[in-house]
Amino acid sequence: MAKYFDVHPDNPQARSIHQIVDLIRQDGLIAYPTDSGYALGCRMGNKDGLDRIRQIRQLDDRHHFTLMCADFAQLGQFVQINNAVFRAVKASTPGPYTFILPATKEVPRRLLHPKKKTVGVRISAHTTAQAILAELGEPLVSSTLLLPGETEPQTQGWLIKEELDHAVDAVVDSGEAGSEPTTVIDLSEGAPEVLRVGAGDPARFSD
Repeated sequence: MAKYFDVHPDNPQARSIHQIVDLIRQDGLIAYPTDSGYALGCRMGNKDGLDRIRQIRQLDDRHHFTLMCADFAQLGQFVQINNAVFRAVKASTPGPYTFILPATKEVPRRLLHPKKKTVGVRISAHTTAQAILAELGEPLVSSTLLLPGETEPQTQGWLIKEELDHAVDAVVDSGEAGSEPTTVIDLSEGAPEVLRVGAGDPARFSD
Protein backbone atom coordinates (compact mmCIF):
# COMPACT_ATOMS: atom_id res chain seq x y z
CA MET A 1 0.00 0.00 0.00
CA ALA A 2 1.16 3.52 -0.81
CA LYS A 3 2.13 5.86 2.03
CA TYR A 4 -0.09 8.92 2.16
CA PHE A 5 1.45 12.32 2.96
CA ASP A 6 -0.88 15.22 3.73
CA VAL A 7 1.33 18.24 3.06
CA HIS A 8 0.38 21.88 3.66
CA PRO A 9 0.16 23.60 0.23
CA ASP A 10 1.76 26.89 1.35
CA ASN A 11 4.11 25.79 4.15
CA PRO A 12 5.11 22.16 3.50
CA GLN A 13 6.05 20.43 6.76
CA ALA A 14 9.83 19.78 6.81
CA ARG A 15 9.35 16.35 8.44
CA SER A 16 7.00 15.18 5.67
CA ILE A 17 9.28 16.50 2.91
CA HIS A 18 12.23 14.72 4.54
CA GLN A 19 10.31 11.41 4.64
CA ILE A 20 9.19 11.78 1.01
CA VAL A 21 12.76 12.46 -0.16
CA ASP A 22 14.08 9.51 1.86
CA LEU A 23 11.59 7.30 0.05
CA ILE A 24 12.69 8.69 -3.35
CA ARG A 25 16.34 8.05 -2.48
CA GLN A 26 15.43 4.44 -1.63
CA ASP A 27 14.16 4.09 -5.24
CA GLY A 28 10.53 4.74 -4.38
CA LEU A 29 7.99 5.96 -6.95
CA ILE A 30 5.78 8.85 -5.86
CA ALA A 31 2.70 10.64 -7.15
CA TYR A 32 3.14 14.34 -6.40
CA PRO A 33 1.36 17.62 -7.25
CA THR A 34 2.58 20.19 -9.75
CA ASP A 35 1.04 23.37 -11.15
CA SER A 36 -0.27 21.26 -14.05
CA GLY A 37 -1.84 18.25 -12.37
CA TYR A 38 -0.20 15.35 -10.58
CA ALA A 39 2.95 13.68 -11.84
CA LEU A 40 4.68 10.38 -11.23
CA GLY A 41 8.27 10.87 -10.08
CA CYS A 42 11.41 8.91 -9.22
CA ARG A 43 15.13 9.62 -9.10
CA MET A 44 17.21 9.52 -12.30
CA GLY A 45 19.04 6.27 -11.52
CA ASN A 46 15.87 4.35 -10.68
CA LYS A 47 15.40 1.97 -13.63
CA ASP A 48 12.61 0.06 -11.88
CA GLY A 49 10.80 3.36 -11.24
CA LEU A 50 10.94 4.21 -14.96
CA ASP A 51 9.54 0.79 -15.86
CA ARG A 52 6.73 1.27 -13.36
CA ILE A 53 5.85 4.70 -14.82
CA ARG A 54 5.74 3.14 -18.30
CA GLN A 55 3.51 0.37 -16.98
CA ILE A 56 1.07 2.67 -15.15
CA ARG A 57 0.75 4.98 -18.16
CA GLN A 58 1.16 2.28 -20.84
CA LEU A 59 3.92 4.25 -22.59
CA ASP A 60 6.14 3.15 -25.45
CA ASP A 61 9.90 3.78 -25.67
CA ARG A 62 9.39 6.97 -27.70
CA HIS A 63 7.82 8.76 -24.76
CA HIS A 64 9.73 11.82 -23.58
CA PHE A 65 10.37 11.65 -19.87
CA THR A 66 10.73 15.01 -18.13
CA LEU A 67 13.35 16.10 -15.65
CA MET A 68 11.57 18.24 -13.07
CA CYS A 69 14.24 20.71 -11.99
CA ALA A 70 14.45 22.93 -8.93
CA ASP A 71 15.74 25.97 -10.79
CA PHE A 72 17.32 27.22 -13.99
CA ALA A 73 20.88 26.51 -12.85
CA GLN A 74 20.02 22.84 -12.29
CA LEU A 75 18.16 22.61 -15.59
CA GLY A 76 21.27 23.90 -17.41
CA GLN A 77 23.31 20.89 -16.23
CA PHE A 78 21.12 18.41 -18.10
CA VAL A 79 20.28 20.06 -21.44
CA GLN A 80 22.23 21.96 -24.08
CA ILE A 81 21.04 25.56 -24.38
CA ASN A 82 22.19 28.26 -26.79
CA ASN A 83 21.59 31.98 -26.18
CA ALA A 84 18.25 32.25 -28.00
CA VAL A 85 16.86 29.18 -26.25
CA PHE A 86 18.28 30.39 -22.93
CA ARG A 87 16.24 33.60 -23.14
CA ALA A 88 13.03 31.83 -24.18
CA VAL A 89 13.22 29.19 -21.45
CA LYS A 90 14.36 31.61 -18.73
CA ALA A 91 11.42 33.92 -19.46
CA SER A 92 8.94 31.03 -19.14
CA THR A 93 10.12 29.39 -15.94
CA PRO A 94 8.94 28.51 -13.41
CA GLY A 95 5.63 27.78 -15.06
CA PRO A 96 3.42 25.29 -16.91
CA TYR A 97 5.82 24.54 -19.78
CA THR A 98 7.87 21.47 -20.68
CA PHE A 99 10.81 22.01 -23.04
CA ILE A 100 12.30 19.29 -25.24
CA LEU A 101 16.05 19.89 -25.64
CA PRO A 102 19.23 17.95 -26.52
CA ALA A 103 20.47 16.18 -23.39
CA THR A 104 23.94 16.47 -21.91
CA LYS A 105 25.98 13.43 -20.86
CA GLU A 106 24.62 13.86 -17.32
CA VAL A 107 21.33 12.29 -18.41
CA PRO A 108 21.11 8.47 -18.32
CA ARG A 109 20.62 7.03 -21.81
CA ARG A 110 17.40 5.23 -20.91
CA LEU A 111 15.73 8.62 -20.30
CA LEU A 112 16.49 9.87 -23.80
CA HIS A 113 14.37 9.77 -26.92
CA PRO A 114 16.00 6.82 -28.76
CA LYS A 115 16.57 8.69 -32.04
CA LYS A 116 16.82 12.36 -31.11
CA LYS A 117 18.80 12.02 -27.83
CA THR A 118 16.53 14.65 -26.32
CA VAL A 119 14.82 14.92 -22.93
CA GLY A 120 12.05 17.07 -21.48
CA VAL A 121 12.82 19.63 -18.75
CA ARG A 122 10.59 21.84 -16.65
CA ILE A 123 10.51 23.96 -13.50
CA SER A 124 7.25 23.85 -11.57
CA ALA A 125 5.90 26.80 -9.62
CA HIS A 126 4.17 24.43 -7.16
CA THR A 127 5.39 25.05 -3.59
CA THR A 128 5.39 21.39 -2.52
CA ALA A 129 7.12 20.19 -5.70
CA GLN A 130 9.77 22.87 -5.13
CA ALA A 131 10.24 21.79 -1.50
CA ILE A 132 10.77 18.15 -2.53
CA LEU A 133 13.31 19.14 -5.22
CA ALA A 134 15.21 21.47 -2.88
CA GLU A 135 15.63 18.67 -0.34
CA LEU A 136 16.45 16.03 -2.99
CA GLY A 137 19.20 18.08 -4.65
CA GLU A 138 18.70 16.54 -8.09
CA PRO A 139 15.90 16.48 -10.68
CA LEU A 140 12.94 14.11 -10.41
CA VAL A 141 12.28 12.01 -13.49
CA SER A 142 8.61 12.78 -14.07
CA SER A 143 5.66 11.98 -16.24
CA THR A 144 2.23 13.61 -16.07
CA LEU A 145 -0.21 11.36 -14.23
CA LEU A 146 -2.47 10.74 -17.21
CA LEU A 147 -3.98 7.30 -16.85
CA PRO A 148 -4.64 5.25 -20.02
CA GLY A 149 -7.78 6.42 -21.82
CA GLU A 150 -7.98 9.70 -19.89
CA THR A 151 -7.38 13.15 -21.38
CA GLU A 152 -6.83 15.19 -18.22
CA PRO A 153 -4.24 14.66 -15.48
CA GLN A 154 -5.26 13.54 -12.00
CA THR A 155 -5.76 16.47 -9.60
CA GLN A 156 -6.89 14.94 -6.28
CA GLY A 157 -4.44 13.15 -4.00
CA TRP A 158 -7.00 10.98 -2.18
CA LEU A 159 -8.42 9.71 -5.47
CA ILE A 160 -4.94 8.80 -6.69
CA LYS A 161 -4.36 6.92 -3.41
CA GLU A 162 -7.51 4.87 -4.11
CA GLU A 163 -6.64 4.23 -7.75
CA LEU A 164 -2.88 3.59 -7.54
CA ASP A 165 -2.52 2.23 -4.00
CA HIS A 166 -0.51 -0.81 -5.11
CA ALA A 167 1.24 0.83 -8.09
CA VAL A 168 3.16 3.64 -6.33
CA ASP A 169 5.05 3.86 -3.03
CA ALA A 170 3.68 7.21 -1.87
CA VAL A 171 1.03 9.80 -2.71
CA VAL A 172 1.75 13.42 -1.77
CA ASP A 173 -1.53 15.27 -1.20
CA SER A 174 -1.06 19.03 -1.04
CA GLY A 175 -4.44 20.45 -1.97
CA GLU A 176 -5.72 20.44 -5.51
CA ALA A 177 -3.15 20.50 -8.28
CA GLY A 178 -3.65 22.33 -11.59
CA SER A 179 -6.06 20.62 -13.97
CA GLU A 180 -4.28 21.22 -17.29
CA PRO A 181 -1.06 19.52 -18.38
CA THR A 182 1.93 21.60 -19.42
CA THR A 183 2.36 23.12 -22.84
CA VAL A 184 5.17 21.15 -24.52
CA ILE A 185 7.63 23.07 -26.69
CA ASP A 186 10.29 21.28 -28.74
CA LEU A 187 13.35 23.54 -29.00
CA SER A 188 15.78 20.81 -30.05
CA GLU A 189 15.95 21.94 -33.69
CA GLY A 190 16.27 25.64 -32.93
CA ALA A 191 12.85 26.86 -34.13
CA PRO A 192 10.18 26.23 -31.49
CA GLU A 193 7.60 23.54 -32.30
CA VAL A 194 4.51 23.30 -30.09
CA LEU A 195 3.88 19.58 -29.47
CA ARG A 196 1.03 19.99 -26.99
CA VAL A 197 -1.06 22.99 -26.02
CA GLY A 198 -1.78 22.99 -22.29
CA ALA A 199 -1.78 25.44 -19.39
CA GLY A 200 1.06 27.63 -20.72
CA ASP A 201 0.30 30.18 -23.45
CA PRO A 202 2.00 28.89 -26.65
CA ALA A 203 1.74 32.31 -28.34
CA ARG A 204 5.09 33.46 -26.93
CA PHE A 205 6.76 30.69 -28.96
CA SER A 206 5.06 31.41 -32.27
CA ASP A 207 6.88 33.42 -34.93
